[in-house]
Amino acid sequence: MSAPLRLTFTDDMTIYNAAPQKAQLLEALEAGQDLEIDLSLVAEIDTAGFQLLLLAKREAASRGHAARIVAHSPAVREVIDFYRMAAHFGDPLIISAREGEQRHG
Repeated sequence: MSAPLRLTFTDDMTIYNAAPQKAQLLEALEAGQDLEIDLSLVAEIDTAGFQLLLLAKREAASRGHAARIVAHSPAVREVIDFYRMAAHFGDPLIISAREGEQRHG
């Protein structure tokens, strides 16, 4: 089993960057490996960016691989939490934080 391929996004994941970022994701998925997506440098993400993350997850699964977010910025965390998709992305940092908030909130 090969090591996962790590893809780091440094630009905002917005409609303005969606086309080249989609191409990056699809190219990375063509490598035929699990994909680790580093979003720690993403300052802004909108619905188009979120849809790219869903696309990555779906396309990886259709190829028999996984796509996981391994690092995220506060903006990314906020959007994933807003859509209540932390479990879908398997993000333990967001899931743990939300469970802690529910216990204390």
